[in-house]
Amino acid sequence: MLKVWFAIPFWQRVLGAFVAGMLIGGLAPDVGIALKPLGDLFIKAIKMLVAPLIFCAIVSAITDLNDGKKLGRLGVKTIGLFMFTAVIASAIGLTLATVIDISPETVLTPTEQNEKNIPSVSDVFLNFVPDNPFAALTEGNVLQIVVFAALVGIAIQRLSQKAEPLRKTIKSGAEVMYEITRMVLQLTPIGVFGLMAWVIGEYGFSTLLPLAKFVGVIYLACLIHIVVVYGGLVRTAGGMSAWQFFKAVFDAQVVAFTTCSSFGSLPAAHRAVTERLKVSKDYASFVLPLGATINMDGCGGIYPAVASIFIAQLYGIPLEWMDYGLIMLTATLASVGTAGVPGTALVMLTVTLNVIGLPLEGIAFIAAIDRIIDMARTLTNVTGDMMVSRVVARSENLLQDDSTAKVES
Repeated sequence: MLKVWFAIPFWQRVLGAFVAGMLIGGLAPDVGIALKPLGDLFIKAIKMLVAPLIFCAIVSAITDLNDGKKLGRLGVKTIGLFMFTAVIASAIGLTLATVIDISPETVLTPTEQNEKNIPSVSDVFLNFVPDNPFAALTEGNVLQIVVFAALVGIAIQRLSQKAEPLRKTIKSGAEVMYEITRMVLQLTPIGVFGLMAWVIGEYGFSTLLPLAKFVGVIYLACLIHIVVVYGGLVRTAGGMSAWQFFKAVFDAQVVAFTTCSSFGSLPAAHRAVTERLKVSKDYASFVLPLGATINMDGCGGIYPAVASIFIAQLYGIPLEWMDYGLIMLTATLASVGTAGVPGTALVMLTVTLNVIGLPLEGIAFIAAIDRIIDMARTLTNVTGDMMVSRVVARSENLLQDDSTAKVES
């Protein structure tokens, strides 16, 4: 039985579980809700990996990329491409939301809203540095783990031979974490099945009806951004066809879609990028955690743009061209320092609404379906991380071989 199961290509197992979960949740909601522990188990197993994997991987990546100038150039290229696609994402969201009338056809009842704490700019930057690096590891504060790991890697690099034993130990730790990751990822079909059964069973397809156009525009914007922008960049600068790319990263996309967590998708994304996109482990270990932290085309580009226009239409507030410019600027910059975990997009939307003076109460109208929207947002974010990995790696000769990446059948 197990031989038959593992004989099926991994992406087909994941897709089958995805469809089966939706059917169970739709046809038997109570059963779907009862299957939630399967998804919870998968998410807990993924979260178990994140902190040690990121720390070991980033330290190992920096010590192996021992050319300081090259490391700086990689950082500039990577962050520059992140910001470039974020601006395009905002433009796509604004354009579609302006062209398509997304105001609800029925009267909506606001859901109860918890007050959001909006950090100041100084608080965002101060939060980069951990008070206690061990506490950051324990609490899973990924942004602080990234900063601390980068400092450790740079220090090992500067000390050279004096720190060689520590470098070898952490590199071995990274290899151990990669192996554990491969083991945990075998649970992906089970986790995807449980999560999709629960989401459909809990919320139901009917939840989307009053906001169908709003949700549809979000999904359409994400689809256009993924296919046209990411697919185009991979084709022109990544050295492979869009079809090859999307087939290679499909299983990681499904994990992102179902878990709604950029950080929770890191193990699956790392596997897809290194094994099928042929990006070197060192650069993949550098770019993916960084992307999960600051690359938020879905959460920080498309979503605030579309949601701001929706709320303006809902309250009958006209927007000027200056408001559209502020939405694009704020939506792009708000992604920096935002953790890639479920729910943070609402905080980013609050920042955008504050800037252009729209009522924050409008968030209540879309909070009930945030989980449904978050699936598309996270899918977009993670796909963008993997696209940047391939494009920048090719430009810096950091692919594992010179041939176009092969894709598992």
